[in-house]
Amino acid sequence: MKTTSHMVEKEIDDRAVLVSLITQKQKKNELLAEYSLQELVKLAETAGVQVLETMTQNKEAKDTKWFIGKGKVEELKLMLEELGGNTAIFDQELSGAQVRNLEAALDVKIIDRTQLILDIFAQRAKTREGIIQVELAQLSYLLPRLSGQGKNLSRLGGGIGTRGPGESKLETDRRHIRGRIDELKAQLEEVVRHRTLHRERRKKSGVFQVALVGYTNAGKSTLLKQLTQADVYIENQLFATLDPTSRTMVLPSGKEIVLTDTVGFIQNLPHDLVASFRATLEEANEADLILHVVDSSTDMRGEQMRVVQEVLEELGAHQKEQITIFNKIDLCPGPDLEMLSTEGEFMKMSAYTPEDLERLRITIENKLMGDSKEFRIPANKGDIIALMYRIGEVLETDVDGEDMIFKVRVNKEDYVKQAYLLVDYDQSVAKAEQDENEGESN
Repeated sequence: MKTTSHMVEKEIDDRAVLVSLITQKQKKNELLAEYSLQELVKLAETAGVQVLETMTQNKEAKDTKWFIGKGKVEELKLMLEELGGNTAIFDQELSGAQVRNLEAALDVKIIDRTQLILDIFAQRAKTREGIIQVELAQLSYLLPRLSGQGKNLSRLGGGIGTRGPGESKLETDRRHIRGRIDELKAQLEEVVRHRTLHRERRKKSGVFQVALVGYTNAGKSTLLKQLTQADVYIENQLFATLDPTSRTMVLPSGKEIVLTDTVGFIQNLPHDLVASFRATLEEANEADLILHVVDSSTDMRGEQMRVVQEVLEELGAHQKEQITIFNKIDLCPGPDLEMLSTEGEFMKMSAYTPEDLERLRITIENKLMGDSKEFRIPANKGDIIALMYRIGEVLETDVDGEDMIFKVRVNKEDYVKQAYLLVDYDQSVAKAEQDENEGESN
């Protein structure tokens, strides 16, 4: 029996024209629209696409049938023929009907921003968890658009838009895809269960967890490597890190914590992707402290910070203790450097400067372990002396007559839990002093 294979000997290179629609609403912030298109160029290059040209269409609102309007579609067709393009990539999300109409009119592969990001994730996924999450996101995205994927699936050569689940899966009926989605969700639940057990184990052992979050290419992986000597993939490209990486980091006091690098965020991050990667992003939600890493060298840092905070809010992690790290200050112009500030705690640094890394370690330690406090305890109060070792890290001890002096870096959480014992002790000391004073006066 003869079977048909979708495999080809050689992939045809994607040569694309990139298209962006600026509506009347978006026109109020043209800088942001321009930045989004520049980002699309970087995304396309990251996916291995040859970018031939970019095209912008200003329009009151998107065209429900053609997205950019019939006239602009004809202009795009001429441009693709002239430049020898075989792909059109749109900066916004397209509906299934728009994909079908554009395919029929242009006779090229049609990709939107969401599909492009999903494709990059499909290329980068290496662990079982990452592969499951990417396939789940791709199938969730493609299911409602299945009838609009004809050209993408039948076009020989593969390339962007065809990686991940594979053509054979996408050509089957919706029922099969829904079944596959349920299967992937079940597998992901098992992964989540294991991850939760690991987290609980870490918490029981009293190990602090710190999560690095931030816009893609902000320097999170570099920071992880510099702070922990981790062997991680570092590249000046979007989404260089996909699978979360956790490493042990040693604080100045010698205490060990777990530092986790998470996947980078990006504006218009596909909802299906956030949903599928929720298990991975939960690292931020479970962390004792979040380090929000910002690329201080980009003019769009304010917008990037807003995007990160929006995703953290969606995850329910926006109320967590947070330090904003303005990274790459060595690439930031002087006047801009002076303007770097935000609400809450922040620091300016370069991940390649040892002094800055040491400052960051001290900042993390102070934030997690709290300030140092001094306690004077009678030497015969063994239970209270033992308490000193439970509420934090004893930095110094000294003897003054019949008392012991303890300098303790207080662990805020443990201090709050045990504070009632200190309150009881302080009250008993105060009462004893009062009785003593009353006895002397009599």
